[in-house]
Amino acid sequence: MGVGIVLKDTQQAIAEAFVTARRDGRALSTYPGQAPADLGEAYRIQDCALRFDGREVLGWKVGKIGPPLDAQLGSNRLAGPIFDGSVVIAGEGQGPQMPVFADGFAAAEAEFLLHVAPGWNGAVPSDDAGTRAILDAVHIGIEIASSPYPGINDDGPPVTASDYGNNYGLVIGAALAGWETVDFDAIEVRLAIDGETAGQATTATMLDGPLGAVRFLLAHLAQRGIDCRDGTWVSTGAVTGVHPVRPGQHVLASFAGHGTVSCGIVAASSAASNSGA
Repeated sequence: MGVGIVLKDTQQAIAEAFVTARRDGRALSTYPGQAPADLGEAYRIQDCALRFDGREVLGWKVGKIGPPLDAQLGSNRLAGPIFDGSVVIAGEGQGPQMPVFADGFAAAEAEFLLHVAPGWNGAVPSDDAGTRAILDAVHIGIEIASSPYPGINDDGPPVTASDYGNNYGLVIGAALAGWETVDFDAIEVRLAIDGETAGQATTATMLDGPLGAVRFLLAHLAQRGIDCRDGTWVSTGAVTGVHPVRPGQHVLASFAGHGTVSCGIVAASSAASNSGA
């Protein structure tokens, strides 16, 4: 019993350290405690952070776990919450200014954003047709991946998952025309930083694609007892890769035949932080 109490207290302390750093817009030079050894412990830390944070969750990001770690950890994807206040509609022109931790980790990712419709009955679809049937929107977008801790990705998926899956914002672009039947793999995606191509690919490289990411997430949340029957955004994974960014840069994601979405990058601060009061 004593060991369990100590472990729980440690998870809470890590969660509070991350949430507080995010609120303050400041970096953490080291991981704030003993790093989680597996995904189960990572999500317990994440759950502690969700309770301490207190903000409304509008969606979830999904990220890939590559081999051999996928086999070792028992999952080929991870998840993290996306909060009210960090979801921004792209609009026209240069797009919104999205904060990142300048002394932490910061990256931008071109992603398809799928929205699970309110009223979902809790049954996880088994195929793409069933998955499309529970959606009510698909948009192009950019995920802002940023954490106060610079080693958030280098230290492995459990560390990544423990700090909100390394999410710090979501830029929602235009609706994807014909999403009900579109072949995601046929859409070439390009991400440019300050006009230079950082990555180019299609969803054919992404496990079972955006629809598979939705199925993973719904099953994952059900295992954690998290209810999303009121609807939720799913940022389905980086199409072209995870591309480091820094304040002052501009990001443009192009989805061939379906438009572009862009944003600027600025340094997070306690006043401008999108991570809580």
